[in-house]
Amino acid sequence: MSTQTPENPVQTATNDVKEISIAHSPDSDDAFMFYGLATNKIRVPGYRFTHTLCDIETLNRRARDEAFYDVTAISFHAYPYLQEKYTLMGCGGSVGEGYGPMIVSSRKMETGELGRIRVAVPGTLTTAYLALKIFNPEIETTVVPFDQIIPEIQAGKFDAGLIIHEGQLTYATSGLYKVVDLGIWWRETTGLVLPLGGNAIRRSLGAEAHAIVSKALRDSIRHGLDHREPALAYAMQFARDLDTNLASNFVSMYVNERTLDYGPDGREAIHKLLAMGHERGLIPIAPQVDFVD
Repeated sequence: MSTQTPENPVQTATNDVKEISIAHSPDSDDAFMFYGLATNKIRVPGYRFTHTLCDIETLNRRARDEAFYDVTAISFHAYPYLQEKYTLMGCGGSVGEGYGPMIVSSRKMETGELGRIRVAVPGTLTTAYLALKIFNPEIETTVVPFDQIIPEIQAGKFDAGLIIHEGQLTYATSGLYKVVDLGIWWRETTGLVLPLGGNAIRRSLGAEAHAIVSKALRDSIRHGLDHREPALAYAMQFARDLDTNLASNFVSMYVNERTLDYGPDGREAIHKLLAMGHERGLIPIAPQVDFVD
Protein backbone atom coordinates (compact mmCIF):
# COMPACT_ATOMS: atom_id res chain seq x y z
CA MET A 1 0.00 0.00 0.00
CA SER A 2 1.44 3.36 -0.97
CA THR A 3 1.02 6.49 1.07
CA GLN A 4 1.21 10.15 0.20
CA THR A 5 0.71 13.60 1.60
CA PRO A 6 0.68 15.67 -1.60
CA GLU A 7 0.50 19.44 -1.87
CA ASN A 8 -2.26 18.96 -4.46
CA PRO A 9 -3.73 15.47 -4.23
CA VAL A 10 -5.44 15.60 -7.64
CA GLN A 11 -2.78 15.02 -10.25
CA THR A 12 -2.92 14.03 -13.91
CA ALA A 13 0.22 12.34 -15.15
CA THR A 14 1.60 12.83 -18.64
CA ASN A 15 0.06 9.51 -19.70
CA ASP A 16 -3.37 10.91 -18.78
CA VAL A 17 -3.75 8.66 -15.73
CA LYS A 18 -5.65 10.53 -13.04
CA GLU A 19 -4.41 10.00 -9.52
CA ILE A 20 -7.06 9.83 -6.80
CA SER A 21 -5.87 10.17 -3.22
CA ILE A 22 -7.78 8.09 -0.68
CA ALA A 23 -7.46 8.43 3.09
CA HIS A 24 -8.90 6.07 5.66
CA SER A 25 -8.23 4.83 9.15
CA PRO A 26 -5.71 2.06 9.96
CA ASP A 27 -8.44 -0.26 11.18
CA SER A 28 -9.31 -3.77 10.10
CA ASP A 29 -12.76 -2.86 8.79
CA ASP A 30 -11.45 -0.03 6.59
CA ALA A 31 -8.58 -2.24 5.42
CA PHE A 32 -11.06 -4.96 4.48
CA MET A 33 -13.19 -2.42 2.62
CA PHE A 34 -10.28 -1.04 0.59
CA TYR A 35 -8.54 -4.40 0.09
CA GLY A 36 -9.55 -4.67 -3.55
CA LEU A 37 -8.28 -1.22 -4.46
CA ALA A 38 -5.17 -1.27 -2.27
CA THR A 39 -3.95 -4.58 -3.72
CA ASN A 40 -4.93 -3.75 -7.32
CA LYS A 41 -7.51 -6.51 -7.44
CA ILE A 42 -9.82 -3.74 -8.60
CA ARG A 43 -8.42 -1.63 -11.43
CA VAL A 44 -9.95 1.31 -13.25
CA PRO A 45 -8.54 2.27 -16.67
CA GLY A 46 -7.22 5.83 -16.60
CA TYR A 47 -7.16 6.04 -12.80
CA ARG A 48 -4.58 5.31 -10.14
CA PHE A 49 -5.48 5.23 -6.44
CA THR A 50 -3.05 6.08 -3.65
CA HIS A 51 -3.79 5.38 0.00
CA THR A 52 -2.98 7.27 3.19
CA LEU A 53 -3.75 5.78 6.60
CA CYS A 54 -4.54 8.04 9.52
CA ASP A 55 -6.74 8.05 12.62
CA ILE A 56 -10.29 9.20 12.04
CA GLU A 57 -10.20 12.37 14.15
CA THR A 58 -7.17 13.63 12.22
CA LEU A 59 -8.94 12.85 8.95
CA ASN A 60 -12.01 14.75 10.16
CA ARG A 61 -9.92 17.83 10.86
CA ARG A 62 -7.91 17.63 7.65
CA ALA A 63 -11.09 17.41 5.61
CA ARG A 64 -12.62 20.32 7.51
CA ASP A 65 -9.57 22.57 7.38
CA GLU A 66 -7.83 21.66 4.12
CA ALA A 67 -9.99 19.47 1.86
CA PHE A 68 -6.76 17.53 1.60
CA TYR A 69 -7.77 14.22 -0.02
CA ASP A 70 -9.99 13.38 -2.97
CA VAL A 71 -11.75 10.64 -1.00
CA THR A 72 -11.60 10.55 2.78
CA ALA A 73 -13.14 8.53 5.55
CA ILE A 74 -14.97 10.83 7.96
CA SER A 75 -17.18 10.67 11.00
CA PHE A 76 -20.73 11.71 10.13
CA HIS A 77 -20.53 14.27 12.92
CA ALA A 78 -17.82 16.07 10.91
CA TYR A 79 -19.81 16.26 7.69
CA PRO A 80 -21.62 19.60 8.22
CA TYR A 81 -18.25 21.29 8.73
CA LEU A 82 -16.94 20.14 5.35
CA GLN A 83 -20.14 19.83 3.31
CA GLU A 84 -19.28 22.78 1.06
CA LYS A 85 -16.23 20.97 -0.31
CA TYR A 86 -17.30 17.34 0.01
CA THR A 87 -20.36 15.23 -0.64
CA LEU A 88 -21.07 11.80 0.83
CA MET A 89 -20.54 8.65 -1.19
CA GLY A 90 -23.46 6.23 -1.25
CA CYS A 91 -21.20 3.34 -0.24
CA GLY A 92 -18.42 2.73 2.25
CA GLY A 93 -20.27 3.55 5.44
CA SER A 94 -19.99 1.97 8.87
CA VAL A 95 -23.33 1.54 10.60
CA GLY A 96 -24.15 0.15 14.03
CA GLU A 97 -27.10 -2.24 13.83
CA GLY A 98 -28.09 -2.03 17.47
CA TYR A 99 -24.48 -1.67 18.63
CA GLY A 100 -21.89 1.06 18.52
CA PRO A 101 -19.51 3.15 20.62
CA MET A 102 -19.59 2.33 24.31
CA ILE A 103 -18.92 4.08 27.56
CA VAL A 104 -16.87 1.69 29.69
CA SER A 105 -15.52 2.13 33.19
CA SER A 106 -13.07 0.66 35.65
CA ARG A 107 -15.93 -0.38 37.96
CA LYS A 108 -19.62 -1.14 37.72
CA MET A 109 -21.37 2.17 37.28
CA GLU A 110 -24.89 3.49 36.70
CA THR A 111 -25.46 5.94 33.85
CA GLY A 112 -26.49 8.62 36.37
CA GLU A 113 -22.93 8.71 37.70
CA LEU A 114 -21.54 9.88 34.35
CA GLY A 115 -22.52 13.47 35.10
CA ARG A 116 -20.18 13.48 38.09
CA ILE A 117 -17.00 12.28 36.41
CA ARG A 118 -14.83 13.19 33.41
CA VAL A 119 -15.03 10.82 30.45
CA ALA A 120 -12.17 10.22 28.00
CA VAL A 121 -13.35 10.61 24.40
CA PRO A 122 -11.61 9.91 21.07
CA GLY A 123 -12.22 13.35 19.54
CA THR A 124 -14.89 16.03 19.43
CA LEU A 125 -15.66 15.53 15.72
CA THR A 126 -16.30 11.80 16.05
CA THR A 127 -19.84 10.52 15.78
CA ALA A 128 -19.28 8.75 19.08
CA TYR A 129 -18.82 12.14 20.75
CA LEU A 130 -21.96 13.54 19.09
CA ALA A 131 -24.00 10.53 20.20
CA LEU A 132 -22.62 10.90 23.72
CA LYS A 133 -23.63 14.57 23.88
CA ILE A 134 -27.12 13.80 22.54
CA PHE A 135 -27.37 11.06 25.17
CA ASN A 136 -26.29 13.44 27.97
CA PRO A 137 -25.01 16.93 27.11
CA GLU A 138 -23.86 17.50 30.71
CA ILE A 139 -21.11 14.89 30.61
CA GLU A 140 -17.66 16.48 30.90
CA THR A 141 -15.04 15.09 28.53
CA THR A 142 -11.33 15.09 27.80
CA VAL A 143 -9.91 14.12 24.40
CA VAL A 144 -7.55 11.14 24.45
CA PRO A 145 -6.24 9.24 21.39
CA PHE A 146 -8.71 6.44 20.73
CA ASP A 147 -6.15 3.67 21.23
CA GLN A 148 -5.07 5.12 24.58
CA ILE A 149 -8.49 5.35 26.22
CA ILE A 150 -8.56 1.81 27.61
CA PRO A 151 -4.94 2.01 28.91
CA GLU A 152 -5.71 5.40 30.51
CA ILE A 153 -8.71 3.93 32.34
CA GLN A 154 -6.63 0.95 33.45
CA ALA A 155 -3.96 3.35 34.73
CA GLY A 156 -6.56 5.15 36.85
CA LYS A 157 -6.38 8.44 34.96
CA PHE A 158 -10.08 8.28 34.07
CA ASP A 159 -13.00 6.47 35.63
CA ALA A 160 -14.67 5.99 32.25
CA GLY A 161 -14.06 6.36 28.54
CA LEU A 162 -15.90 6.36 25.24
CA ILE A 163 -14.49 3.57 23.09
CA ILE A 164 -14.65 3.00 19.34
CA HIS A 165 -13.17 0.45 16.95
CA GLU A 166 -11.93 -2.89 18.29
CA GLY A 167 -12.25 -1.86 21.93
CA GLN A 168 -15.94 -2.64 21.65
CA LEU A 169 -14.95 -6.33 21.55
CA THR A 170 -12.00 -6.32 23.95
CA TYR A 171 -12.94 -4.05 26.86
CA ALA A 172 -14.07 -6.93 29.10
CA THR A 173 -10.75 -8.75 28.74
CA SER A 174 -9.13 -5.48 29.86
CA GLY A 175 -11.08 -5.71 33.12
CA LEU A 176 -13.56 -2.95 32.25
CA TYR A 177 -17.34 -2.74 32.54
CA LYS A 178 -19.90 -1.50 30.04
CA VAL A 179 -21.93 1.47 31.26
CA VAL A 180 -23.95 2.07 28.08
CA ASP A 181 -23.82 1.01 24.44
CA LEU A 182 -24.80 4.10 22.47
CA GLY A 183 -25.86 1.98 19.51
CA ILE A 184 -28.44 0.20 21.65
CA TRP A 185 -29.56 3.48 23.22
CA TRP A 186 -29.89 5.12 19.78
CA ARG A 187 -32.02 2.29 18.42
CA GLU A 188 -34.26 2.33 21.49
CA THR A 189 -34.60 6.13 21.17
CA THR A 190 -35.10 6.48 17.42
CA GLY A 191 -35.78 3.01 16.05
CA LEU A 192 -32.88 3.53 13.64
CA VAL A 193 -29.39 2.21 13.08
CA LEU A 194 -26.54 4.40 14.31
CA PRO A 195 -24.53 5.77 11.35
CA LEU A 196 -20.94 6.20 12.50
CA GLY A 197 -18.68 6.97 9.57
CA GLY A 198 -18.66 7.17 5.82
CA ASN A 199 -16.60 8.21 2.85
CA ALA A 200 -16.71 11.70 1.41
CA ILE A 201 -15.56 12.77 -2.04
CA ARG A 202 -14.47 16.23 -3.15
CA ARG A 203 -17.18 18.02 -5.07
CA SER A 204 -14.65 19.62 -7.42
CA LEU A 205 -13.81 16.24 -9.01
CA GLY A 206 -17.03 16.47 -10.98
CA ALA A 207 -19.87 14.10 -11.82
CA GLU A 208 -17.90 11.77 -14.11
CA ALA A 209 -15.14 11.13 -11.57
CA HIS A 210 -17.74 10.82 -8.80
CA ALA A 211 -19.44 7.98 -10.67
CA ILE A 212 -16.18 6.21 -11.57
CA VAL A 213 -14.66 6.43 -8.10
CA SER A 214 -17.92 5.43 -6.40
CA LYS A 215 -18.12 2.32 -8.58
CA ALA A 216 -14.48 1.50 -7.82
CA LEU A 217 -15.08 1.68 -4.07
CA ARG A 218 -18.27 -0.35 -4.29
CA ASP A 219 -16.45 -2.95 -6.39
CA SER A 220 -13.66 -3.06 -3.78
CA ILE A 221 -16.17 -3.65 -0.98
CA ARG A 222 -17.92 -6.36 -2.99
CA HIS A 223 -14.58 -7.99 -3.80
CA GLY A 224 -13.74 -8.19 -0.09
CA LEU A 225 -17.13 -9.65 0.77
CA ASP A 226 -16.84 -12.18 -2.07
CA HIS A 227 -13.23 -13.09 -1.21
CA ARG A 228 -13.48 -12.96 2.54
CA GLU A 229 -10.52 -15.16 3.47
CA PRO A 230 -7.77 -13.23 1.63
CA ALA A 231 -9.42 -9.91 2.46
CA LEU A 232 -9.50 -10.80 6.14
CA ALA A 233 -5.89 -11.99 6.01
CA TYR A 234 -4.95 -8.59 4.59
CA ALA A 235 -7.03 -6.77 7.22
CA MET A 236 -5.39 -8.71 10.06
CA GLN A 237 -2.27 -6.56 9.83
CA PHE A 238 -4.46 -3.67 11.06
CA ALA A 239 -6.38 -5.65 13.71
CA ARG A 240 -4.97 -4.27 16.94
CA ASP A 241 -4.89 -6.96 19.65
CA LEU A 242 -7.51 -9.10 17.90
CA ASP A 243 -7.21 -12.75 17.00
CA THR A 244 -8.63 -13.94 13.70
CA ASN A 245 -12.06 -14.77 15.13
CA LEU A 246 -12.48 -11.41 16.84
CA ALA A 247 -11.19 -9.57 13.77
CA SER A 248 -13.68 -11.46 11.63
CA ASN A 249 -16.49 -10.51 14.02
CA PHE A 250 -15.43 -6.88 14.01
CA VAL A 251 -15.25 -6.74 10.21
CA SER A 252 -18.70 -8.35 9.97
CA MET A 253 -20.10 -5.67 12.26
CA TYR A 254 -18.99 -2.82 10.04
CA VAL A 255 -18.47 -4.21 6.53
CA ASN A 256 -21.62 -5.81 5.18
CA GLU A 257 -24.49 -5.15 2.79
CA ARG A 258 -25.05 -1.73 4.36
CA THR A 259 -21.50 -0.84 3.42
CA LEU A 260 -22.47 -1.39 -0.22
CA ASP A 261 -25.57 0.75 0.24
CA TYR A 262 -26.94 2.45 3.36
CA GLY A 263 -30.51 1.70 2.36
CA PRO A 264 -33.35 4.23 2.81
CA ASP A 265 -33.43 3.77 6.59
CA GLY A 266 -29.65 4.16 6.81
CA ARG A 267 -29.81 7.46 4.95
CA GLU A 268 -32.71 8.51 7.13
CA ALA A 269 -30.57 7.77 10.17
CA ILE A 270 -27.78 10.05 8.90
CA HIS A 271 -30.27 12.89 8.40
CA LYS A 272 -31.80 12.23 11.84
CA LEU A 273 -28.49 12.14 13.69
CA LEU A 274 -27.23 15.41 12.21
CA ALA A 275 -30.61 17.14 12.53
CA MET A 276 -30.77 16.23 16.23
CA GLY A 277 -27.23 17.50 16.72
CA HIS A 278 -28.13 20.80 15.08
CA GLU A 279 -31.46 21.19 16.90
CA ARG A 280 -29.73 20.68 20.26
CA GLY A 281 -27.02 23.22 19.53
CA LEU A 282 -24.25 20.63 19.24
CA ILE A 283 -23.66 21.35 15.54
CA PRO A 284 -23.75 25.08 14.73
CA ILE A 285 -24.02 24.57 10.95
CA ALA A 286 -27.29 23.45 9.39
CA PRO A 287 -26.56 20.04 7.81
CA GLN A 288 -27.13 19.74 4.06
CA VAL A 289 -26.77 16.02 3.45
CA ASP A 290 -26.43 14.78 -0.12
CA PHE A 291 -24.96 11.68 -1.76
CA VAL A 292 -23.32 10.57 -4.98
CA ASP A 293 -23.94 7.00 -6.10
